[in-house]
Amino acid sequence: MVIILLKICDSLSVQSWKVNKADLNSRKKYAEEKWAVIEMSELRATSSHSGEALLFLTDEQLRQGIEAMFFAYRGFTADPDRILQDMSYGRAHHRAVHFINGAPGTTVNNLLDILGVTKQSLNRVLRTLIEDGLVESRVGKTDKRERNLYLTDAGLALERRLSDAQRARMRAAYRSAGPEAVAGFKTVLEAMMDTDMQRHYSKLRGGR
Repeated sequence: MVIILLKICDSLSVQSWKVNKADLNSRKKYAEEKWAVIEMSELRATSSHSGEALLFLTDEQLRQGIEAMFFAYRGFTADPDRILQDMSYGRAHHRAVHFINGAPGTTVNNLLDILGVTKQSLNRVLRTLIEDGLVESRVGKTDKRERNLYLTDAGLALERRLSDAQRARMRAAYRSAGPEAVAGFKTVLEAMMDTDMQRHYSKLRGGR
């Protein structure tokens, strides 16, 4: 009889331990889920506050941004400028070569819209590039009055040298800043574009 009672007690102890263990596991799981919710709420609150803070930048912070963009642009253009200088070219020639390469067969009028320069200044740039064998002007297939622009092999080689120099600098900056900064930088640049500029930008991206 004593042996039977001992076995019953042992059985009850094991069952009680199992129940307590299950209860502890349940409480632990609940606490972990609750803590995860709290952490997520705090993270969202911090992110929200950071976003709201950006909406109220001071004039000094904006001035620093303008100056940073100015010096960054100097660095961005310095490398191709050195290449162009040896050829007696300027940034206008670089822009023409870049956008002709991005949209082979583009018309003079379309290039005028993209660059936002006068027809006289663009004609002067194109004349030099054509005479130097970097750009080819072809009569339009549908409209004989149009002139379609293409880079020659020499023009493609020059464009590659110029863009390689800028890609190297941008790649290094992107790697240093990290993916989130890169996405934010791109968003800021796109937001600064006027509607007409955004249209040209989207059209160029869609053609690639």
